[in-house]
Amino acid sequence: MRIDLHTHSTASDGTDRPAALVRAAAEAGLDVVALTDHDTTAGWGEAVEALPPGLRLVRGMEMSCTGRGEDGAPVAVHLLAYLFDPHQPVFVAELERLRGERVQRIRAMGEAMAADGLPVDVDAVLEEAGPSAGRPHLARALVAAGVVPTVADAFTDLLSPRGRYYVPKADTPLADAVAMVRSAGGVTVVAHARARARGRILALDHIEELAELGLAGVEADHPDHDADDVRTMRDLARGLGIVVTGSSDYHGANKEVRLGRFTTHPAAYEELLDRATGVEVVVG
Repeated sequence: MRIDLHTHSTASDGTDRPAALVRAAAEAGLDVVALTDHDTTAGWGEAVEALPPGLRLVRGMEMSCTGRGEDGAPVAVHLLAYLFDPHQPVFVAELERLRGERVQRIRAMGEAMAADGLPVDVDAVLEEAGPSAGRPHLARALVAAGVVPTVADAFTDLLSPRGRYYVPKADTPLADAVAMVRSAGGVTVVAHARARARGRILALDHIEELAELGLAGVEADHPDHDADDVRTMRDLARGLGIVVTGSSDYHGANKEVRLGRFTTHPAAYEELLDRATGVEVVVG
């Protein structure tokens, strides 16, 4: 089986609609694909309706969280949540708060750019992006306006955490997020924990603490991890008795990463399923 457990659609910051994404997953030879848009489940319904015969869909999400960095200071972290009940009240309230944080942040960044003379219409950006607005939406607007040649170039300066327009947001503490997902019957995996190109990274001993709270796994094989990072994450997972996943983190045209570039071993996938009680995998 070929299993990709980390993809994004237009419900957040990908460029493929959910229906197009599941069709592309089947064409790429995947047997299982997870839809994990940022802080939203809005793409689930369309993906289910368009699911090609034989393809399995894992309904998930990528939560915006805060963890403890290697330097001891707070650091932004992403937590993959799978097969949870999206109607659990505490969970619903937190996701609504996260989406509100996203909209306020993008508005603040866009307005600061416009005040400096950059041709950014933040209202248009937010209208296109919806409630899961993120920096990639601003990046695409900057490309369309001719400010930068590519989305990647927008992130090297203007949208970088070290850039003048960067605005932080109040994300969910990792331990709280793990507990919320578990209470909703789901399972959790820390995403791309060693992705240094994105900035500061999560302390490994924080992952150890999360494993004691019910964290199910860590993402090891990922486009932003080198060979040493993969070994580090695999060794850590082995020592903690949690699963290892591999994923493309596909965003469509936003990133030059194909579906199924990295995959998850079937045994790890089955262990995630065994732990989940929220919603089931949908089979086309």
